[in-house]
Amino acid sequence: MSEDTVRGDLPVGHDSASSGDSADGIDARRTAVVTGASSGIGAAAARSLAAQGFRVVCAARRVDRIEALAAEIDGVAVPCDVTSEPSVAALARAVGGRLHVLVNNAGGALGADPVAQGSVEDWREMYEVNVLGTLRVTQALLPALEATGEGVIVNVGSIAGGLVYEGGAGYTAAKHAERALTETLRLELVERPVRVGEVAPGMVQTEGFSLVRFRGDRARADRVYEGVVDPLVAEDVAEAITWMATRPAHVNIDLLVIKPRAQAAPHRIHRRT
Repeated sequence: MSEDTVRGDLPVGHDSASSGDSADGIDARRTAVVTGASSGIGAAAARSLAAQGFRVVCAARRVDRIEALAAEIDGVAVPCDVTSEPSVAALARAVGGRLHVLVNNAGGALGADPVAQGSVEDWREMYEVNVLGTLRVTQALLPALEATGEGVIVNVGSIAGGLVYEGGAGYTAAKHAERALTETLRLELVERPVRVGEVAPGMVQTEGFSLVRFRGDRARADRVYEGVVDPLVAEDVAEAITWMATRPAHVNIDLLVIKPRAQAAPHRIHRRT
């Protein structure tokens, strides 16, 4: 994965004279960061949080997409590759000293090979993005979250963080590790003003998840959802994320599992015949 370059380490796509600004020109809205905001759940979460009054920092590698999204929601676009230390450091500089909500959404799956034939490189990349990416961004933004006295971290995990299925060992291993990170962090921050939770979606039909997993094989990606009665869409998960992020300060949502009614488990899905 290539390293993104932040333009002068400054955010782009935000008009400081927006309606959310105070009289002295400083934006008074609560701030949220969403990684992987260029599409799917990330983009939907950015829109949902903006609708609740947040100034949303849209972070992702695809600059054109996050700039368009930031313009749409009066947010901030910051190119960021979560696998790059300098890129994440630039994100932290762009965010500044105070942050209310962090949505660690960047992640994904690669391949569906059995363990015996699994690609070590695919496994490494999934761990790098899903686990170490979450770690890097959390470490970089934790001081700003704590500074507000009411920080919230929502990690976008998966039902794969608690279950396994054939052909999914690399992804489930990464999501199990991400859940362990989330649960450990909650223990470590219990005396500090930062809440930590995970939203764990089941089958979500988005524009890119399965297409990326199967390296652009559209037919194979489409078969994942073939015949499924109403899979989740990105907006379903985005609403759950926003709900978690906007609970009263004394309420922590540890884990919210959200699946379509047609899915009882990763391998037990109702399909139209």
